Amino acid sequence: MKRRQILAAAGVGIAAGALVGCKEEAGAADASKPAAEAKTFNWKMVTSWPKNFPGVGVGAERFAKLVEQMSNGRLKIKVYAAGELVPALEVFDAVSRGTAEMGHGAPYYWKGKVPAAQFFCALPFGPNAQEMNAWLHYGGGIQLWEEVYKPYGVLPMACGATGVQTAGWFNKEINSVDDLKGLKMRTPGLGGEVLTKVGGTVVNMPAGEIFTALQTGTIDATEWIGPYNDQALGLHKAAKYYYTPGWQEPNVTFELDINLKAWETLPADLQAIVRAAARDVNGDMLDDYNAKNMESMEQLKKDGVDVRRLPDEVLAKLKEVSAEVVDATAAADPAAQKVWEQQKAYLARLYEYAEANEKDIYAIR
Repeated sequence: MKRRQILAAAGVGIAAGALVGCKEEAGAADASKPAAEAKTFNWKMVTSWPKNFPGVGVGAERFAKLVEQMSNGRLKIKVYAAGELVPALEVFDAVSRGTAEMGHGAPYYWKGKVPAAQFFCALPFGPNAQEMNAWLHYGGGIQLWEEVYKPYGVLPMACGATGVQTAGWFNKEINSVDDLKGLKMRTPGLGGEVLTKVGGTVVNMPAGEIFTALQTGTIDATEWIGPYNDQALGLHKAAKYYYTPGWQEPNVTFELDINLKAWETLPADLQAIVRAAARDVNGDMLDDYNAKNMESMEQLKKDGVDVRRLPDEVLAKLKEVSAEVVDATAAADPAAQKVWEQQKAYLARLYEYAEANEKDIYAIR
């Protein structure tokens, strides 16, 4: 009996020891878990914008601050203005090759490398911001965008929108289509292709160069974004006429570019934070533009700016040519064709809804 008691006691001791060992191992594992989660990341973001530029530049800065706050400092992003680390129009390349983990720009800036990119950005006489967002987030657009960018090692996300832009600033009156012939204008994307087809000449340049080019006659006209940004650049001091509506860009969607290899190093919670911050800025920037464009246009009119509407004849011709240019651009690149076919079908449904519902309320109110 005594021997059995001793053996039983020993068994209890062994079991207890095993339990203690398990707890110690679990404790060691738990102790290592917070250490892994607490790892910090210091990333660079290159942008296409002048430092602290209203709207787009401020939006990029806001994104970085949101990520740092929501991650409790675990992901810090240093934002570089255009030209500080790479030129304004080389953001995509910098992210693709890993010079920076992130970038913020407009997809049509790299159409020479990725022709399909501009279909995620702006289409002449195309979708407004709400329609583009619906297609991207609920109509399969994001999945196509990721597919197009994957070979370049880049993950895209929508991160800002302008809403309907203006047609731009001109140093000559536009009374007919013939007035567009020989016109030297800074305008990117598919809108620029349309201008070229009606006899104009496109000159591409970043924001920081536009005022001087317009003032010195290097260009005859320019469009940038809208009253908010145009006023900040001082374009009203370099041109005589301000034309509407922004046929070439009913909206521009800006993108957050992320180097795929860098993205894969982030834990799931930080990836979720990045996505949430991008969605937040995407909506907030549009709100900012709607509010500030109104205020700036009011001030420009008070300052005596000659605001005019493009003649119906001109808009009708531009619309006709736009349809030809968009179809031809898509047909020239397999990826662009795939995107356009899917996008066109989805946008047709959105347009039908807007025609039946939204158009009437705008007209009657």
